[in-house]
Amino acid sequence: MDSINQQQPEQNRENLQGQAAAAKLKELGEKAKSCFFCTRITTGEPFATRPMSVQKVDDQGTCWFLSATDSHKNAEIITDPAVQLLFQGSAHSDFLTLYGKASVNQDKEKIKELWEPILKTWFTEGIDDPRISVIQFVPETGYYWDTKHGEFVAFAKQVAGAVMGKTLDDSIEGTLTI
Repeated sequence: MDSINQQQPEQNRENLQGQAAAAKLKELGEKAKSCFFCTRITTGEPFATRPMSVQKVDDQGTCWFLSATDSHKNAEIITDPAVQLLFQGSAHSDFLTLYGKASVNQDKEKIKELWEPILKTWFTEGIDDPRISVIQFVPETGYYWDTKHGEFVAFAKQVAGAVMGKTLDDSIEGTLTI
């Protein structure tokens, strides 16, 4: 494999599985707080995408959203549950893409757990708005790009590498298998 990654003196790839993958997903998903939520990804046509706030990422890596029952995304999930989520936690790191299956329900207890007052902007009747639904996204696979030691160290290594003419990148990337 010819890659810029081979020019680095450090290991910069780590594939994660199971609980380690779920922990990385939770870390990056919570840092980003929102994502592009993509549906119709298996149709062969342009997929539908929209920004969505992630209400919660649980310890198993399941992502929870609140959505309107009459939204296009809900209808698209019911027709085809395959979904792709795209996260960006900062300008230079904390990137994550996830593939999995989504489902829609109106679990009142989950709505109460996920509710925040700002959501009244979209659900004008508040927490009891009959249009609120829960989207549960269960990831299957993903890929992440992150830093090993944080953005400050990553930037310092990039500057040092540029001065020395060497690839000194603090990045880490790999597959996520949940």
